[in-house]
Amino acid sequence: MKPDQKKQLTLSLVLTAIFGIMYFYFTLPAINLQSTDFYFFLITLVIIFFIVQTVVRMKNLKFKKVVSDDGQVTYVRDEGDDYADVEKDPYLFKKKISEKKGPVYIAAIIFGIIIVGSFVSSPVFFADEYTRLMHIEPGNFSEDITEISFDQIPWLDKASAERLGNRKLGELAEMVSQFEVAPDYTQINYNNRPVRVTPLLYGDVFKWFNNQQNGIPGYITIDMVTQEGEVVRLTEGMKYSKSEYFFRNIDRYIRFHYPTYMFEEPAFEIDDDGNPYWICPRVVKRIGLFGGTDVAGIVMVNAVTGEHKYYARDEIPQWVDHVYRAPLLIQQYDYYGKYQGGFLNSIFGQRNVTVTTDGYNYLALNDDVYMYTGITSVVGNDESNIGFILVNQRTKEATYYQIAGAHEYSAMGSAEGAFQAYDYTATFPLLLNIHGQPTYFMALKDYSNLVKQYAMVNVKSYNIVATGATVEECEENYTRMLSSNPDVDLPLDENKINGTIEDIRVAISDGNAVYYIKLRDAPTYYAIDIKRNENIVLANIGDRIEITYLKTDAKIERAITFDWI
Repeated sequence: MKPDQKKQLTLSLVLTAIFGIMYFYFTLPAINLQSTDFYFFLITLVIIFFIVQTVVRMKNLKFKKVVSDDGQVTYVRDEGDDYADVEKDPYLFKKKISEKKGPVYIAAIIFGIIIVGSFVSSPVFFADEYTRLMHIEPGNFSEDITEISFDQIPWLDKASAERLGNRKLGELAEMVSQFEVAPDYTQINYNNRPVRVTPLLYGDVFKWFNNQQNGIPGYITIDMVTQEGEVVRLTEGMKYSKSEYFFRNIDRYIRFHYPTYMFEEPAFEIDDDGNPYWICPRVVKRIGLFGGTDVAGIVMVNAVTGEHKYYARDEIPQWVDHVYRAPLLIQQYDYYGKYQGGFLNSIFGQRNVTVTTDGYNYLALNDDVYMYTGITSVVGNDESNIGFILVNQRTKEATYYQIAGAHEYSAMGSAEGAFQAYDYTATFPLLLNIHGQPTYFMALKDYSNLVKQYAMVNVKSYNIVATGATVEECEENYTRMLSSNPDVDLPLDENKINGTIEDIRVAISDGNAVYYIKLRDAPTYYAIDIKRNENIVLANIGDRIEITYLKTDAKIERAITFDWI
């Protein structure tokens, strides 16, 4: 290689390296052979090298004047044996440069690795391995999912939490002028309470410059039951966040400390003492080169100090809630549901092929957060589910509940239909256990995103729709509808009372006679629907009876059964 060519090569490599460092700094690909981002990073470097080398060679072209014997003047390239007569063939030198396409071939080979690697890692070849990414156990809904009282229902959705968070920050003049609220609103269990938590962000680059030395002063918590928001002020500000611009940016921080790890989106959480952390799930590919995305562990970063530590999956602290993101869990179940009968069956026969429904929500159970979503058959166009799955977002323990019933969006439509004149919009439902019945619970909001009503819809019979202006009223109405419906099997060992009938009143409700019985020395009336027990028409004042009922602390309790004693 000639000295000029060595200089050109060196200059090309240096310029490519400078570009590569800048590209890496902003895009942060994992240096990992299982990361497609890494291959695209390599392709970009090769193409940039080819472009830079071409430009450098053309910039360094030298020509010399040649006079022939007959006095004709021409200009030729001064590169030894590589002379090109410009007058006779003025584009020959460009052609020779363009013929040096080694980098282009290298880029094509790398791109081919991506294409081939993705194909051979796909379910076409490894359908059975994809079904084993998630292990699913059958469960009993009424036994596994405990009933919660109305004052523990976490009805607040993310949109409502955002509204409350922005309003709370707006109350603090010294903060609202410098900071904004991040849209994260991660749902966690904080001291056995369902809470959404989100950090503050620098308002813009100038506000970052003015405040970055002290860091972000706090975060916001929203209690999902009481709707109470709080700005938690920290003794020392958070130095590591998504709104940092340089090496304290959380994505850049973990990349430079763990250059070979592939990460999911970091989640903001707080521990039981209220200390802020970034939970960064490390993902791996378990099938072939690029297939079977799964979580191997987490990197936990203290948002204040930057202290970080890697935890394997079985070492993750109990208070951490978001290790597996909902989209990844849904993807893994869809693999399980689609490919149980093999890849071809998922396309042609589709026997026993199931998929998740469109949408998901969270449940707080046993100091963990569970993602739940409906399961429906891929065959058919009905709007019904065949069951549900609950997946622990920390451990990935998955349980399937075979409960045929309404699709979530069908239930939302039923709830909205109860208020057609108001054009309310239902939130995506929570799945609750109300008196042993799988029940959708949702809030109904107006156009300004304010909650106006609440609704409960029975999963198995979504014509049972109860509403109320408060959660308490909604639950009371729902309980009454369940107890008056002979098609619903309710537990009969709730509460019992016996005594002498002091008063009987009769009213017509929804076309049915309802008897209201008051026992002597009891302040409550007990409503008995004639559809549930027609013998009530034979009851008289002075009879001694025993009533089984569902206790709701209402002035009128809904009776399930009665009998003479």
